[in-house]
Amino acid sequence: MKVIHSPVELRRTLHSYSSTAVVGLVPTMGNLHKGHLELIRRAKKDCDVIVTSIFVNPLQFSANEDFEGYPRTFEADCELLRTHDVEILFCPNARSMYPRGQEPQITLVVSHLGDTLCGEHRRGHFDGVATVVAKLFNLVQPNKAYFGEKDWQQFIILRHMVADINFPIEVIGIPTVRDADDLAISSRNQYLNEEQRHLAPLLFQQLCSVRDSILAGNTNYPSLEEQAKTVLVKKGFRPVYVSVRNADTLEIAHQKDTNRRVFGAAYLGQARLIDNIAIDST
Repeated sequence: MKVIHSPVELRRTLHSYSSTAVVGLVPTMGNLHKGHLELIRRAKKDCDVIVTSIFVNPLQFSANEDFEGYPRTFEADCELLRTHDVEILFCPNARSMYPRGQEPQITLVVSHLGDTLCGEHRRGHFDGVATVVAKLFNLVQPNKAYFGEKDWQQFIILRHMVADINFPIEVIGIPTVRDADDLAISSRNQYLNEEQRHLAPLLFQQLCSVRDSILAGNTNYPSLEEQAKTVLVKKGFRPVYVSVRNADTLEIAHQKDTNRRVFGAAYLGQARLIDNIAIDST
């Protein structure tokens, strides 16, 4: 595995491969877990060359978020990537990604799709995500890029970005990887203490309850959302939202919609948990 820190070196290395090679990109912020490895396994099936990036992107963190404390496990990550036969690891620093600094950085603005759900409570977050992913797309010029469906809003935004900016890239979503008790795997799960970790799967369970009620014929979405939040509050969660949405537009779902998902986000201790599940079979 080639470990590359410089954008110039990355481009030079990629140019050494055949022009017909299918290049896959797996962007990450490191602290790799089973979810990331599932992205890599899928990429290995589809592509000739895999580029995994590790970059904790300061542009997507607000002042009160966990940028400084975000788990960084670079040596362990490298070992995992080597055992999974990744060809290139790109791990730039902030200066190489934002050479003029963050403030003067020209950024993408994600309107509408970025203003709802997580975006309503994390202003500018998806602008930062879209900007850094667009930079990675420009540097790597992959044929395919892989993202986890746990961050469904991010996945949809990036899929729209590719279409709107005319990137010749296929954005592929990989189903959420879960622990045995159905908690969606996330780097931030390690913020949970033992008691909180035992409680954490309740978010997924409440999303399932909302889904099951809808499939049984109850389309009073606001009532179902409030019921789920009430259960979470009683168990010590601080819900941010539970919401039934159109999976493609992220707009509040209507009864006639046939591609609905239920989304949830809640704090448990210092951990911010997010999850979503499909309601309709597609």
